Order: sequence, then structure tokens, then C-alpha cells
Amino acid sequence: MNSSDINFDIIFAGGGTAACLTAGRLAAADPNLKILILEAGEHTKDMPAHIQPARYFSHLASTSKTVTFNVGKASDKIGGRSLITPSGRCVGGGSSVNFTMYTRGSASDYDDWETVHENPGWGSKDLLPLMKKTETYQIKPGEATHGYSGPLKVSWGGAFTNVGQQFLDVAQAIDKDRGPTHDVNGLFNCNGYGRWQKYIWIDADTGRRSDVPHHFIYTQSHNKNLVILTGQKVKRVIFEGNKAIGLEYVGDTVQRPDADQTIKSVYASKLVVIAGGAFGSPTILERSGIGRKDILEQNGVSVKVDLPGVGESYQDHAACFVPYQASDDAETLDALFRGEEAEIEKWLEMWPKGKGLMAHNGVDAGIKMRPTEEDLKELGPEFEHRWKTYFENTPDKPVIYVGACSCFLGDITMAPPRKYYSVAYFTEYPVSTGSVHITSGNDVHARHDFDTGFLSEKNKKNSSRADNATLRWGYKKAREIARRMSFYRGEYLQGHPKFSPTSEALCKGNQAGPIALDSPKIRYNAEDDRAVEEFNKLYVQTGWHSLGTCAMKPRNKGGVVDPHLNVYGVTNLKVGDLSIAPANVGANTYSTALTIGEKAAVLIAEELGINL
Repeated sequence: MNSSDINFDIIFAGGGTAACLTAGRLAAADPNLKILILEAGEHTKDMPAHIQPARYFSHLASTSKTVTFNVGKASDKIGGRSLITPSGRCVGGGSSVNFTMYTRGSASDYDDWETVHENPGWGSKDLLPLMKKTETYQIKPGEATHGYSGPLKVSWGGAFTNVGQQFLDVAQAIDKDRGPTHDVNGLFNCNGYGRWQKYIWIDADTGRRSDVPHHFIYTQSHNKNLVILTGQKVKRVIFEGNKAIGLEYVGDTVQRPDADQTIKSVYASKLVVIAGGAFGSPTILERSGIGRKDILEQNGVSVKVDLPGVGESYQDHAACFVPYQASDDAETLDALFRGEEAEIEKWLEMWPKGKGLMAHNGVDAGIKMRPTEEDLKELGPEFEHRWKTYFENTPDKPVIYVGACSCFLGDITMAPPRKYYSVAYFTEYPVSTGSVHITSGNDVHARHDFDTGFLSEKNKKNSSRADNATLRWGYKKAREIARRMSFYRGEYLQGHPKFSPTSEALCKGNQAGPIALDSPKIRYNAEDDRAVEEFNKLYVQTGWHSLGTCAMKPRNKGGVVDPHLNVYGVTNLKVGDLSIAPANVGANTYSTALTIGEKAAVLIAEELGINL
């Protein structure tokens, strides 16, 4: 799918999840439409690392070239660390490398996009039909909020580990305030324990990952008007006056260090769509002269549009994946992640029929949790303002996610080879925000000026460390479940807080088994709380859910694009990816990226007079 042509109808700067879906929809609706996708990464067609779900962890290896490792600024809020946040860099972007998690935001998340952030047509009532359009829900027929004829499959996956089952059994036995839920992704409810692995973007019949390129792009290889150029890094937008007419690009140096750096140009007669994600889209705009005036001038870029919101409002989910040592009878993916050949061969035999751990992601069970009155006392005054102003009157919004992972979800090279399980927790709607900006107006390969903002809670006068309080609460909730699970053989001490030797909260290494279900909960004193906060500060990491840096808001409120995704101050230029999210969603972001891609296709088709 290559071409020497330089003239197209529509050009996409980036070939990630949203771009491939939008381009695929438009190409299928009008095969005469000449569409170009410029992608820095490489193709993913039929490659085991991309189509076999359990291989997702390989993309996070330090040698990986299928993701970009975005290095954040060192911050004293997280112990002086520089967090590294991966983002997809291959055809399909995140859809080709993610954990295959099927989670959707709450209905009120999207309603906020429409009402609070003034974007008509972006509420849940408008987006739900698009969510349903994308999927075939293979789990249960007749569910009102799910779709049954879309190209991407949602299934149980190939296994349900005994670790996940134990998590559910223990959680429901000790937590009498919350019950089970049959659908943790029904949009309108939360606060129930459920089979998270029930929701995976995996085809139940083939065991293959349900990614975007294999279902929207590679299925149209016969269409010579749909062109993908890989290994190309977009430099800037070409303008004629205020009208975007094309893009400049050079060879990407990650896959090929000696790639050609000659600047090439391509032209679009109808539309240019920036779709580089939360990191790529704002930096392309800034190199094109669209952004905050002082940042552009510092980097030698002439100001075309002074648009202060570009690169601001970066958001992610602050996550902790806390490991526990597991007994030998626990069903885990650790051996697969370590690349043990016997284990790989065992599960590969079952994979083509959609069975076994190769058709699985290890994330079996969890809860989108809201606090009880007792929990609010634990969260304390630091969380009170956030609760009153954001959560109290929106009962579908969870405060935190807590869930089981049937594996050591961290750097496996640092842990002794054995079986583990992790219990994760992350803030669903962090107060803290960051930013992404250029460090060079000319060098497209220069590292971003990236501030994760984690635990900073800047510009939020009344938040009073709400994110810190949430994570502290999350550790305690997760640990009470983990140490009662039958597979528990002690905390993996390097991945837990350092409590005083005399503390009731002191972590224990090798253990013969779990504590009794009816054992009293750990009582944490003030010193223990400080230890938990220090641990979270040193241990918190990305949830791989970056968004918000080209926010869809009114221009005078920090917006970069309008509800039709048009960039303010110019014409013929849209942004169409997760960077346009005006506020966070209480979920993994793949489903939201798909929905943005579907909505972008609808908006573009309407403007071009195409029937989707």
C-alpha cells in the first residue's frame, strides 16, 4: 500500500487507532477517495506480536520499536523520577499493542464533554450508537448498550484464571457494601465486582486481537486509493494562507537510523487530519506555527495562530501494579512473559481456536469503585472538595479502579522467576494534569518537553492532594483482598511500602498461605499512611492512557478544536484522536479512541457529502 503520488484528497498525519478507523470507514464508503496515512512506525499485518494477545507485554520491553517511550521531566512530586510513558508507533497505534482491555467510560463522562465543555453532539446519547457500530459483542445477545454487527469482536477471551476467580470470591466475601455486576461496562452503573476478562477485544473464534488495521485497513488492500506510507515522521502542516493544503515529512530514525532526512511534501485537496495522539498531535501543530506564542518563539517557529491550549491539559491515569507471590497452582502468564519456549508452544497449540492463555491478557476481574461513608473518612479532608464538586452527584463515576492481574505486571527481568499476581489500582479521574510541547521547531526527532503532572494537582486550589488520598486508599483496599486469596504466598517486598518493623502493616515475604477471610483489617497509623504515600510517590506509573493535549473546548477556555474537530484559526485542518478529549474518562482509553474515530468519520463524511 505504497504510492509515489503526492496528491490526495485527505491526508492523515499518523496511523494510530482513530486515524485507521476513520480512514477505513471513509475509504469503504467512497473507494474513489484518495487517502494517505503517514505513519512513523511499521506495518503489523499478521505479525504474531500484534495478533496474539498474550504477547502484548513484549511491546513494553526496552528494545521495543513498536512504541515510543516518551520521557517525562523529573519531578519531586514522584520522588525525582522521570516517568516513561509508552505510546503506540505502528500501524494501528495503541490498538495493535495494548492490553486488549474492553472498558468504556461512564455515560456522564461523555455528557460532560457535551455540556460542561460545550460540544454539541458529543454526549452519551450521540456516541452510544457509534460505540455499538464498532463492535460485535460475542458474550451475551440482546444487551442494550452493546453492538452485534461491528468489525471488532468482544469476547470472554480464551481463559478465566483461578487468580481472577479468587479475587472475585474474596472481594465479595469481605466487602459487604458492594455486590457483583454482570456488566462492568454498561455505561450507566459502577461500584460492582465483575469479570473484567469478560471484556476483551479478542475474537472468540480465532483468538486474534481485535485491532483496527486488520479490520479497517488491511481488509481493503485491493483499494489502491488507500495508501499507507510507513517509517515517515510528519514535520509540519503546509499552509496556503490560512488553509491547510498538505504535510511535510522525513524518514523516521527509530526503525532505520540512517533514514532519509530529505524533506518531502504531500498535498491534500480536501482535508488534512492530524492524528498523532496526545504526544504527536500538539507537537505537529506547534512545529506548524499553531500554539502558545512564547513556546513557538522559544523554538524558532513563526507564530501563525496563538493558541495557548495546544499541548496543555495532558491527562493519564496514575496507576500502581502491586505484586504478590503466588503458589504453584495459580494460573498466571509469567512464564509467557519470560519467553519460556515450552509454555509458548503449549498455548500456541490452543490459540487458533480462541482457547488458552495466548488468547488472554491476564486481567481477569476488578471493580470501578466508589467510596462508602466509611471510605470517605479514610480518604479524609484532602478528598472532600473533589468528592463534593465532582463525584457526589454523578453516581456512575468511579473514583478508583481495583483489579487482579494474573502476572507480575512490571519489569520481569528484576523479579525472581516464579508465579505472581498483581492487584492494580489507579485514579479514574486524576486532578493532576501535565503538558507536552516541542523542544525544537526544526528537529522532528527531538525529545518532547513532557510533564506528566502526576500528583502535582497544579492549578487546582481546592483539590488538597486528592490524588494522593485516592492512591493511599487504593493500596489499602487492594491489599486486603490480595492477602486473603488462596494463592497468596506473601508480598513481593520490593514492590510494597517500607513500614516500621513494629507496625501492624509490616509486609511479609514468604508465607505458607493466606490469612483467614474474617481476619481484622490492617490498622494503619499516621506513620503507616506516610509510608504508603511515599511508596505511591516512588511507585506510581502511567496507565498508558494519554489524552487531552488538543482539547475540544471553546477557544477562550483553552480549546484547540471545535466540536467539528476543526483547529481554531485555520481552515481545512482537523485533529482526530485521543488528544481532543476535553476531560478524562473512567476507563482504559481504547474504546474512547475508537469512538472518536467513528465520530470523526461521520463529521468528515457529512462535510464531503459521503454516505457512511
